[in-house]
Amino acid sequence: MLNENIKAIRKSKGLSQEELAIKLNVVRQTISKWEQGLSVPDADMLISISEVFGTPVSILLGETIAETKAEDLKAISEKLEVINLQLAHRKAMSQKAFHWLFISLCAAIVAIFAVLIVLNSPYFGWDYSDPETAVAGTAFHAFEWLFVRIAPFALIGAIAGGCLTRKKA
Repeated sequence: MLNENIKAIRKSKGLSQEELAIKLNVVRQTISKWEQGLSVPDADMLISISEVFGTPVSILLGETIAETKAEDLKAISEKLEVINLQLAHRKAMSQKAFHWLFISLCAAIVAIFAVLIVLNSPYFGWDYSDPETAVAGTAFHAFEWLFVRIAPFALIGAIAGGCLTRKKA
């Protein structure tokens, strides 16, 4: 069996006995004896032969490659299906979280605008001569100024994000 495998694999790789002998640092007659079954290579030489051929030692010794059975493929398919379902669930959950984040951002922006409208911009009538209220008035004015200029863009972005992350039916 080993002798036939060495000969068959050598020929399939397009090597002559002389070329194989050179690669293994042995004489050509050694290769001939192996292929005729008159001698066998030792364990270290088997490893060298398998490396030259790019073939596992077990194949050289005559082990057949087990074919994949239908049951094995079915088991692998089922495992992949479970993994795909888990990934899809995780994606749906993150999409749902982003969707509600965008909706919450829209609600917060609208609520802050409503508060500013109801308060009727109190910083215009604020007494800035009093040092204690001047700091608070300035901070409130800065917040309102910044919010009024940035909020429309944030609202548009949040609405777009909410629409893009909604669950498609």
